[in-house]
Amino acid sequence: MPTVDVINLENKVVGSLELAAEVFGADVNEHLLYESVRHYMAGQRKGLAATKTRHEVAGSGKKLWKQKGTGRARMGSIRSPLWRHGGTTHGPQPRDYSYRLNKKMILGALRSALTAKLRDGELRIVDGFTLADAKTKNFAGTLGKLKAEKTVLLVENAENRNLTLGSRNIPGVKLVSTKNVTTYDILKYKDVLVSKSAAEKLSEALK
Repeated sequence: MPTVDVINLENKVVGSLELAAEVFGADVNEHLLYESVRHYMAGQRKGLAATKTRHEVAGSGKKLWKQKGTGRARMGSIRSPLWRHGGTTHGPQPRDYSYRLNKKMILGALRSALTAKLRDGELRIVDGFTLADAKTKNFAGTLGKLKAEKTVLLVENAENRNLTLGSRNIPGVKLVSTKNVTTYDILKYKDVLVSKSAAEKLSEALK
């Protein structure tokens, strides 16, 4: 089992924690990471692109001229795709880009992402996010002490009002619960700060 230091909000080591080898010491599967991130991003797409067909564009449905005898090509509607301002043929329509990904692949990708972050020294365990108040300025100072001044992902197990209010207005900082953490978030953010209770929860849930 990998053993990591546990730090407090002053960036001082206050203990150690044994993490599950199956979760934080797994083989890093880059293909699973790719598939998981692709799956997440597909689910985030709005899919609102749309064009109007001949039945939706403005224009009369009256036949423009009689079928025969004019010398011109026969034409039934001004809304035909052949005409300027006519409908679009085979254009994009609103759609859902999301798709189902095997649960084992999602969990495997999470294990790979957590292992990679821990291996690279970008995942740290914090004893607890116990804040005296919900002031953004004070929490920004705390992140400075933890030397997490770039993009930061905070993973907490229980609801923490002060942490939620103190972190939500800091650019590049995101707070998620253990049940909502994704491979995409773990890889996107430079530093990952996980509370001790959240690390224990992840070790148990992802085995």
